[in-house]
Amino acid sequence: MPRIAHMEKAVIDRIVDRTTAVILVGEDQRQHHHPADGLPAGAREGTWLTVRIEDDGIVSIEVDAGETDEVRRRIQEKVHRLRMKGR
Repeated sequence: MPRIAHMEKAVIDRIVDRTTAVILVGEDQRQHHHPADGLPAGAREGTWLTVRIEDDGIVSIEVDAGETDEVRRRIQEKVHRLRMKGR
């Protein structure tokens, strides 16, 4: 019996051989493999997404620019604090 489609947050973990994107979905970071040429324009490793899951597969992907920017900002702040601590 088909599962109901649902939306989840996800992140592009890595792109293998420029052909396959490994996408970590949900809080439990379930791995999904998706054709890299099926990613939205500008999506790359570290880009946060909203994905629609249906029958255990990704059927649509949208870039979550707000989450991507927020995570990058937090990482930059942590790196800055570490650099300042080492001085």
